[in-house]
Amino acid sequence: MNRKLEAFQRLLEVMDELRVKCPWDREQTFESLRNNTIEETFELVDAIADKDMANIQKELGDLLLHVVFYAKIADEQKEFDIADVANSLCDKLIYRHPHVFGAVDVADSGQVSRNWEALKQREKDRKGGVLSGVPKGMPPLVKAYRIQEKVAAVGFDWEKKEDVWAKVKEEIAEVDAEIRSGDRARLESEFGDLMFALINAARLYGVNPEAALEACNKKFIRRFNHIERRCAEAGKTLRETPLTEMDEYWREAKQEE
Repeated sequence: MNRKLEAFQRLLEVMDELRVKCPWDREQTFESLRNNTIEETFELVDAIADKDMANIQKELGDLLLHVVFYAKIADEQKEFDIADVANSLCDKLIYRHPHVFGAVDVADSGQVSRNWEALKQREKDRKGGVLSGVPKGMPPLVKAYRIQEKVAAVGFDWEKKEDVWAKVKEEIAEVDAEIRSGDRARLESEFGDLMFALINAARLYGVNPEAALEACNKKFIRRFNHIERRCAEAGKTLRETPLTEMDEYWREAKQEE
């Protein structure tokens, strides 16, 4: 047995021990682990965004634990086990990579993605429509991006990416109209349409909107922390500091980047 298989076997044996001997692990169910799984996923995403390889390794381990944990619970319920999970994944990967395991030729990664979605859709046709596989609990920004990817893969997309800007401008005008009308429900709806259009524009220009927004969040935090430090150095609280002065500190932070 090679090093990787030995390590995985060790993990399965540790999980077996925990499930029998640890009161907390013994009590866990699919439902009780669900929120922890979501948290672990976001911690991995954060580590990837920070390019922190040591933390990526740690968070991958935490996420792998959840995969093994769910499979262990299912095995106890006589539903499936970790071998079924791995084999079904291998079957799916082989089926969706005919350019690797079959005789299909592809020109580039874009064609691979289109073929993947087409093959995936054939599987979904027996269960639902194009968007049936988008998780209901997915964060809205990520969900919007995934929805747009899926419909684009079956041909529902702008003929030219530049055309999306007319839609963005249209949605801005509709937001402005609802601001003036005072209809809060319609204003919320139009803001949603505007954000959906902007996410679509980002996709068309090869930008991941979730990553772009998170980078913006970090940039804002960094600059605002600078404002707080400068106010403290001046012996003032933020509320005691005029906006013009805070703007000056903001510009300082920008120049230091």
